[in-house]
Amino acid sequence: MPFRFNYLFTAFALAIGAQPAAAQGTHTKEWPQILGGANQREMGEALATGPQLERGRSAKWLLADRRKLLRTVEALQPQRPGQVDAYVVSVALDSDPVFGREAREAARVLARRYDAAGRALLLTRGADTAAGSLDSLTLGLARVAELMDKKQDVLVLYLTSHGAQVGIAYHDGDEGYGLLSPTRLAAILDELGIRNRLLILSACYSGVFVPVLSNDTTALLTAASSDRTSFGCRAENDWTFFGDALVNHALRKPQPLGDALVEARDMISGWEMSSRLPSSNPQATVGEGVEAWLGPLEARMPREATAPVGAPATDALKP
Repeated sequence: MPFRFNYLFTAFALAIGAQPAAAQGTHTKEWPQILGGANQREMGEALATGPQLERGRSAKWLLADRRKLLRTVEALQPQRPGQVDAYVVSVALDSDPVFGREAREAARVLARRYDAAGRALLLTRGADTAAGSLDSLTLGLARVAELMDKKQDVLVLYLTSHGAQVGIAYHDGDEGYGLLSPTRLAAILDELGIRNRLLILSACYSGVFVPVLSNDTTALLTAASSDRTSFGCRAENDWTFFGDALVNHALRKPQPLGDALVEARDMISGWEMSSRLPSSNPQATVGEGVEAWLGPLEARMPREATAPVGAPATDALKP
C-alpha cells in the first residue's frame, strides 16, 4: 500500500555564539523547505535529499543498534582476487514485520544463488541485526565498497518497504521516519563507485527509480511502475506479491535472471487478475554491460532449486 507523509515541518532559528568558521562549519543553504509554506519546486528539492527524522530514540537503543551494525559490517569477507564476487545487502527499511520477514529470507536466497556466503548483510530490526535505516544502509554500502573490487564485483541490493511517488518511504517503529529518493540512492552509489549492481526494489511506485538508476552495468527490477501500487504489504504477511513471486519462487530456481523475471511477472499478473486488483506493472531494465558480471555469477548458481517458505502472499486476500 502507498505511504503518505503528513508531517508539518516548521523552520526555526538556532542562535549560536560567534566562533571561527572552521570550528562551527559554514552553512551555504537555507533550512530545507518541506511542506509548511514550501512551493512545489522547493518541496521536491528537499525530498530528493532523503529527509530523516528521529523522535525520542532511546540513547541506549541507538548505541546498541550502532554496535550491531558495526559488528555485522566488520564481519563481511573481502573479495576473492580473480573472481567475480557478489555482495548481497538486504534491507527492510520499514519496521512492519512483513518487510523484515521478506528481507531476511531474501538475504538467504540471494546469497545462495550468487555465491555470497560471508558477503551478505541483512539490515532489519532483530536481536542479531541493526535496524534498516538510511544511515545503516549508507554505512553498509560504504563498507561493501571498501571490500569489493569495483571493476569486477557486484552489489546485489534488495530493498523492501512502503513507497511513495517520490521514493521509498519508511517508519521504524514510531521513532524513525525517512525517505530514500532515487536521487539520494544514485548519489550514494556514485560516490562509492559501485557501478556493477543488481538492484531489486520491492515497494509501491518503485518505478520512479528507473530513469535515475539505469545504466549500462546495472540490472534494475522494481515491484511497480512509477504510477502504480504493489500489493501484499500487510504487516502480518510473510511476503509481498513481488517478493513472493521473484525471490520465494523464481530466484530459487537455477534459471537465468531474465527467465526468473518473466516467471515472476506472470505469477504476479495472475494473482492480481484473480483478485481483481489493478496491475502493479513491475519494471525491469538491464544494461548492455550487465552480462559481463552476471554471466560468471550465474555460471556458479546452485543446480538445485529450494522450496518456497512462509505463507503465500495471496493468503491475505482470502475471505
